[in-house]
Amino acid sequence: MNDIGQMIADASILALPILVAVTGHELAHAYAADRLGDPTPRLAGRITLNPIKHLDPIGTLVFLLTRTIGWAKPVPINPANFRHYRRDNILVSAAGPAMNLILAACSAVLFHLVVAFGPSLGRYFMEPLVRITAAGVILNVGLAVFNLVPIPPLDGSHILEGFLPDHLADQYRRLRPYGFILLLALILTDMVDIIVIPVIDVVAQWMLGIAR
Repeated sequence: MNDIGQMIADASILALPILVAVTGHELAHAYAADRLGDPTPRLAGRITLNPIKHLDPIGTLVFLLTRTIGWAKPVPINPANFRHYRRDNILVSAAGPAMNLILAACSAVLFHLVVAFGPSLGRYFMEPLVRITAAGVILNVGLAVFNLVPIPPLDGSHILEGFLPDHLADQYRRLRPYGFILLLALILTDMVDIIVIPVIDVVAQWMLGIAR
């Protein structure tokens, strides 16, 4: 019963940060694509603050289990509508991680304000606020860093593809059907723990001002 209670408590702390992180990430993709000439996300109803439109059940569960990484429903985009294919595809792909870093910075500011002024609110209010704002930093940094990994269909793959010469980009695109398998291998071989998690940890700890 204690484990179940702890899981419920953890889920209640993570719920708001996850909703904000995922919604912000996908909304940034959708808005950027729309501004750069592709109406597809708008027509699909993805330019919205409604998190239900953006949440992926499995990706959200991974968020809850790892408390660091996860994913949402991909925003439908038609790069053929972009005025400058390579540049705009890079900008749209980078918009999601960039938004998460902005949200992480905002969460860090709130975290430090709570730490500074929280004692006057009392422990009953301060402790949940500290945990929620700290989770906001970690989750947003995690979403940004994980999505910058250059493996399809993550944002990093589209960014890298945009910088590659045409012949290399064509070869790189052949990895797309195997993206999920590559990601699974990355997780199962602990490469995420070895490569990705330390980067997330360093950036999040720096924002929170907590030295190891």
